[in-house]
Formats: sequence, structure tokens, C-alpha cells
Amino acid sequence: MITGVAAGASLSPLLLGWLVAVGIRVSTGSATVATISAAGIVAPLVADLGPAQGALVALAVGSGSLFFSHINDAGFWLVKEYFGMSVGQTLKTWSMMETIISVVSFAFVILLSQLL
Repeated sequence: MITGVAAGASLSPLLLGWLVAVGIRVSTGSATVATISAAGIVAPLVADLGPAQGALVALAVGSGSLFFSHINDAGFWLVKEYFGMSVGQTLKTWSMMETIISVVSFAFVILLSQLL
């Protein structure tokens, strides 16, 4: 259903992969679940692309899976305990850093797609 809507809306596979991964990551908290699920959802769209574009979609999905680590993420608690931070401090530092990494890496994927 998601790929059908995206194909009808002429949404870029790169943007779709990133958005789906972000949505699943925020919903579940798991980067692994976000990566595997988003890859499965956008796979039908990637089948028609060349190898370079397929690799870029994989990078976009990977960058989307890093978006906003929160309390449902095991890594969130690992960072919190290891650095002795409160939940609020971890959200303000770790979660924001992960979000910035996600957005900046996606921007680089878009830039790279323009060069290829």
C-alpha cells in the first residue's frame, strides 16, 4: 500500500525509504526493525533502478533508521547508564545527536544522488 501511494504521488525512492525508516524508528524505537521493514517496503520500487540508485536507497534507509533514538531503544538505555545521564539529558543529547546524524547523512545521500 505504501509503495502504491508513493508511486502515485511520484515520491522519490530515496525520500520514501528515508521517511518509512523514520516512521518505523519513531514508532518502534528499533533501528534494526526500521531498517529491515523499510527495506522490504521500498524493495519493489528499487527493483527497477540501477545498482547505484539501489545503493543510495539503502543508504537513505540506513540514515532514516538513525532518527531520534528514544526510550524504546535499547541503545538509548545503554548510553544513559554508561554516561550516568538522566532520561531528559539523554533525550537532549543522544537523541538529538542521532537525529542530526540522520538528517545530515540523508542530505549527503541526496547530494550524492545528484552527482551520479
